[in-house]
Amino acid sequence: MPPKVDAFRTSDVLKGRQAMPEGTFLHYLPGNTWPLLVSTWGLDARVYERDEELPLGPGDGNVYIILGGCVLQERFPFGAGFASTRITRFRGVGELLGEAKLIDPEATVTTVCLTTTWVMPCSVKRMNLLLRRQQEAQLALLRSLEDRNRSDEMIYCTPTRSPVQRVGGLLLHLAGIAGRTNSADPGQVTILGPTQRDIADALLMGVSTVENAVRTLRETHGVITSRYRQFVVTDLLALHDIAMPS
Repeated sequence: MPPKVDAFRTSDVLKGRQAMPEGTFLHYLPGNTWPLLVSTWGLDARVYERDEELPLGPGDGNVYIILGGCVLQERFPFGAGFASTRITRFRGVGELLGEAKLIDPEATVTTVCLTTTWVMPCSVKRMNLLLRRQQEAQLALLRSLEDRNRSDEMIYCTPTRSPVQRVGGLLLHLAGIAGRTNSADPGQVTILGPTQRDIADALLMGVSTVENAVRTLRETHGVITSRYRQFVVTDLLALHDIAMPS
């Protein structure tokens, strides 16, 4: 089941008391700037349910900051008529979505919620004004986008690595940006939302190849368990050792 809204720890997030995933916009954003964003857009924050699409179409006028949950984004570099060439990416807590609108208001990216997702919509016009006036906020966004690019290259653009390493690397990434811990078993991290088909699309692999890799991670290495739209990482350190070059 998707997480409940109260699982987002809304008070901690809005008061800046919840640590954000390393490398994200909110991770880099100075602590004294976050209250300004909350006072400006906090009351507009809302929850989208699983499979709902964020309004990031042409002329929508907002960018979005993920405060809780996980989304899947798809871009079509040759146009929507060439769906087979789509680029699929996962985005999670602390990230700013729709950044292209800051330079092109007509930019669009298909963004679907994989779980119940809590987002803060921010006016493109006012966000650009904030970034011009707050150099540290601008730097936070640039740093996060550079980190995202490097992370994307390492996760999605390494076809010479084995399927187990590539699938393991993506699950390790998702555990960091969208994973949920359980106080009863803090050593486990639950990833809700992505299907094996989603993972195959993102990594440009066949579904059967992903299925075999998941089975190996589950049965041979014993580092995950899996159900439909749910992966539980039972040993993060071991998964890291499998997925990352030594």
